[in-house]
Amino acid sequence: MTTARIAVLGRGRVPVTEPVLRGDDLGVLHGDGLFETMHLRAGRPWLREAHLERMTRAAPALDLTLPPTGALVGLLDEICVGWPSEVEGALRLVCTRGVADGAAPTAYATLAPVPPSARAARRDGITVATLPLGVPARGRAGLDWLPTASKTTSYAVHNAARRWASRSGVNDALWTSTDGFVLEGPTANVLWLTGGALRTVPAAAGILPGTTVAWLLANAEEVGLTAHEQLATPAELHAADAVWFSSSVRGLVEVRVLDGIDRPRSAYTRRLQALLGFPVPPDDDQPD
Repeated sequence: MTTARIAVLGRGRVPVTEPVLRGDDLGVLHGDGLFETMHLRAGRPWLREAHLERMTRAAPALDLTLPPTGALVGLLDEICVGWPSEVEGALRLVCTRGVADGAAPTAYATLAPVPPSARAARRDGITVATLPLGVPARGRAGLDWLPTASKTTSYAVHNAARRWASRSGVNDALWTSTDGFVLEGPTANVLWLTGGALRTVPAAAGILPGTTVAWLLANAEEVGLTAHEQLATPAELHAADAVWFSSSVRGLVEVRVLDGIDRPRSAYTRRLQALLGFPVPPDDDQPD
């Protein structure tokens, strides 16, 4: 059985039971930091450069000085050494501000097998309900002080949304704006298929620009689709040929139920999953 790992910048691999953060680390006290989660396949992090670039772009919005990129790459390489190539991994890189008045941020990485729930979601799809976020679709993009397009460690709102989804009897939530558009999930981007085009919400709506969805849009033509970014309403998603959530570890998962309405499976789900290169369990109940 493959077990979880932790490595700390400057200390290397440490036992998972050993303390990593001080109690006064601002990442703990205030959620003041950034993180990136990568899918580990064949022992290597997929889209590593894109994840590191996104963290680097986000750092100025938090006025956070990151360790040199080379040091972060070395940390990721170190934690991956010896990981079984056949085991999918969820690799997370975390950089907090460290302690108040500290000289350097705290940087560490964790690595664990991809949970069975993520693999099941790829195979079976998910149920989703829309949830108002309380902001207009373009209301956040112009606020340059607000790190909306950053993957911060401040996850209280995201976790609250997922708890709401659980209480509501669905797998996940899809945030909507006050002006009636869909935005993103708490930990995923939304995509949909209409008129032969793979579509997603533009970053101008204040969402997190996903690395997986960006790769899919850039390579959609390989499965005969065009790619577009646009705003859409929940009604437009209900009318779409297919709806998916995408994230680094789950990959692409099909929305099978949206706001209590069943959706038929799409043949493009397996094609796009194969394009992404994520392992997908066989399923005989697929459309031709």
